[in-house]
Amino acid sequence: MLLTLIMLIPIPTMARVNVNVGISLPPIVFPGPPRLVVIPETNVYAVPDVDADIFFYGGWWWRPWEGKWYRSHNYDSGWGYYQGRPSFYRSVPSSWRNDYRENRWKGHPWNQQRVPHQQVQQNWRTWEKTKHWEKQNRWGVQSSDKTVTRSKETSRTVKQKQDRGDHERERN
Repeated sequence: MLLTLIMLIPIPTMARVNVNVGISLPPIVFPGPPRLVVIPETNVYAVPDVDADIFFYGGWWWRPWEGKWYRSHNYDSGWGYYQGRPSFYRSVPSSWRNDYRENRWKGHPWNQQRVPHQQVQQNWRTWEKTKHWEKQNRWGVQSSDKTVTRSKETSRTVKQKQDRGDHERERN
């Protein structure tokens, strides 16, 4: 009877094989919570001191791996698969890491401000609403702002002079 029972019950049922499917990305070891830099002209934060791309955007930590994207509420664990490519990534130049290492952004000096991850997580929403980084010396990029500001001022001054000339001609 035991032999008949063994033949009728499938072996996997008897062995009770337990298969867990989880996402195990290669771990990135952090000596402590990471410090981030905001990528100029965006509200995207990057961890510059690790070889893998890790971003913080919209309250999530983001990480590409083997052509797929993963996100988590924690920088070091809990990664879940994200279908597709996150929309913020279109505004991240592929050369951002080289620009960071060279302290340059689009040919201009870039004085990056390194921000502790806790400050980013607590303030990112307010900073985005108030355009914090844009107002704070344009993300630390120098000269490009002044050029833009100067050209706007020059255009404004020329326009004002033209308007004054028109008014003077009308009076005469």
